[in-house]
This record gives sequence, C-alpha cells and structure tokens, in this order.
Amino acid sequence: MQIGHVFLGLSLPEPVEGKKPYFDKLSARLQAKVLLLKNLCGLPIHNIINQSTYTMGMDVFTFNKYGSADNLYIKKVEKPTPAADQLLIKVIATSFNGSDKEMLRGSPLYARIGGFIRPKSWVLGSDIAGVVEATGPTVTHFKVGDEVYGEMAGYRGGLAEYVCIKGDLLAKKPADLSFIDAAAMPQAGTIAYRGIITEADVQAGQNVLINGAGGAGGSFAIQLAKHLGATVTGVDNEHKLDFMTSMGADSIIDYKKEDFAQNGQQYDLILDLFGTRAPKTVAASLAADGTYLAVGGPVRRILQLFMQEQRIQKSSGKRVSMLTVPQNHEDVVAMTQFVLDGHIKPAIDRVFEFNEAPQALGRMLDGLALGKIVVKVSDG
Repeated sequence: MQIGHVFLGLSLPEPVEGKKPYFDKLSARLQAKVLLLKNLCGLPIHNIINQSTYTMGMDVFTFNKYGSADNLYIKKVEKPTPAADQLLIKVIATSFNGSDKEMLRGSPLYARIGGFIRPKSWVLGSDIAGVVEATGPTVTHFKVGDEVYGEMAGYRGGLAEYVCIKGDLLAKKPADLSFIDAAAMPQAGTIAYRGIITEADVQAGQNVLINGAGGAGGSFAIQLAKHLGATVTGVDNEHKLDFMTSMGADSIIDYKKEDFAQNGQQYDLILDLFGTRAPKTVAASLAADGTYLAVGGPVRRILQLFMQEQRIQKSSGKRVSMLTVPQNHEDVVAMTQFVLDGHIKPAIDRVFEFNEAPQALGRMLDGLALGKIVVKVSDG
C-alpha cells in the first residue's frame, strides 16, 4: 500500500483457520492508518527489496547513502531468475516519481523504513515497461514475448536492465501505447485516478485545486479533472506555470507568490501532492462537503491528519484525509483507457538514456521536470 509516495509493509499475525482476521474486517482507510502508525512506531516490516534468486550479469543504478542524485552509481549484479509466481522482464523504460525523491533523500522519515541510517543499496524506479523474457512455472496469464507495464513491488527496483515481478502488478501493454508512455503511467496515473475518481468522484462544474500540478501525478490529475468537466487551479513553481496551462488548468498559482490556503478561495477538492499544511488550514479552503487529499508530507502532518480527520468531518462536514493507494494493475489499466481514448496524454518532460539516470533524477529533484521524467533502459 502507498501512503504518500512510499510503500509501507507490515508483518501481521497469520490468520486462524476458519476465522476472518480482525484486520480484514476494518475499513480500507482504517487499515491504512493501522499500517502507517505501526510502521512509524518501529514494529516489524516486510523486507521490500526484491528477493529473487540470481545468475550472472546485468547493470543497475543503486545508492548507498541518502542525499542527492550524485549518489547514484552503476553496479554490476547477477541477472535475476524468476520465482515460481514471477516473470523476468527485460526493462525497456522506467520513470521517476515522488517515491524516488523521498527514498533517495530519506525524507520524510517514513522513507527510511528498512534503512534508518543508510539505505541498503536500494535500486530506485517504481514504474517499468518491458518484455517478458521468462516466466515461473505457476504463471498463467503471461507468456514470453508479451509487452507489459506496471509498478515494482515496494516502489523500487526498476532502474535495472532486468527485473523479476509478480504478474498481479503488471498489465499487458496496448499496441497503441509506446514503451515510453507506458513507463510514465503506473504510479503517477494511479495517484491521479485514485484522487480524482475513486476517492473524490469529481463531477462537472466542481472546483478542483491540485498542489504540485506541474509534476508527474499533477499533470495527469489536471487532465483527468478537466475531462470530467471540473474547473481546475494548478499550483507549482514559476517554471511550471505555462506547462500547467498547457495541461488544461483554468487558473495557475506560483506557490512562492501566493498561498492557496490563505487566498480566501474555496474548492470542492484539493489534491495536495506535498501535504505540508495543517489540517485546519486546508479545511478552511474547502467548500461545504469538500474533500482534501494529501499525498505524503512530513510525518507530523500525516499524524495530524489521522488524529483530526474525524473531528473536522463531524464539525464541518468536510473531509481532510490522506490519499492511500494500494498497488494494483486495475487502476493503471483504467487510467490507460483515458489515454487510448484520446482524453489525456502522458506529459513527458524528457527521455534520458540509462547512463544518464543521475542527471534525469537531478532534474526532477531540482523541480524542473514538466510532467514525467523517463529513462530508456534498452531498445524495444
């Protein structure tokens, strides 16, 4: 499950035969809160680094200390061999998201789960598009030669020549979707789909504000909200103002010159891809029955949202909450259909070669990327 931009896993007791586990009886939103709070308290978590067995020979980009994109370096590792329920994918392209920024910097604090002082030579890259090269014996829905795309388990591992991944996180790539566009879709597209459609159910005529609208998820969210008939305000840095307009934003705000939470405007939905403001502050910017959804943010803000969500809703009728995004391929497929139908398009800032990955990530970290940064790993 994704809370913010980073995967949070949790070791739970094995269920008792014949009884439905208590955890499964909870609502999806409450399950997300339990998972986050237990992880933040330091309880055991799953190791979310790929556990496949290996045989020789491929390159990956990895890093062994938190900080800047300059910490990325190429490492020769063994080529993975798929487990029984996995596929071996030759990666054609991968792309960067907010999760990569958080994992590389080790901030917010939850990004250090599994490596509090130093990362354990992690490989970035959540989104992949590629070709099936081999399958485990229990895989039935894919075959060698299939073109696929999706998210890596744990939101990492894609910045490599080959990856192993379970099929339930993948979808077959439509012939009309390029590998570059397919690699740009999974995480950012799913965040937009969950925020705009699944959670907020945006309707024609509503006012929607997207904070961080010039980035990966924001560029998808603008287009999707506009397609549904909403009036959209985009917020980002001055470098991205024209880009947000080109994506369809009706109004644009330079966050350094104007605070959307203090300008007196109210919105039916605020999709906040940074999550740095206090819950009461953003609640005042919501219309009656409005919704605020935060994607990530400092740990103190996440905890404030969890603690104040019910109180704010009871007193004002407004929803102020985290956007939780379970890893799945269904949302990716649904979002892709909007692309195939011509309603939205992946906004590709630049395509970098594999050996240019540090420069690619650096461009995103510097706040310069207009939409998605894609890395071409191999020819396809």
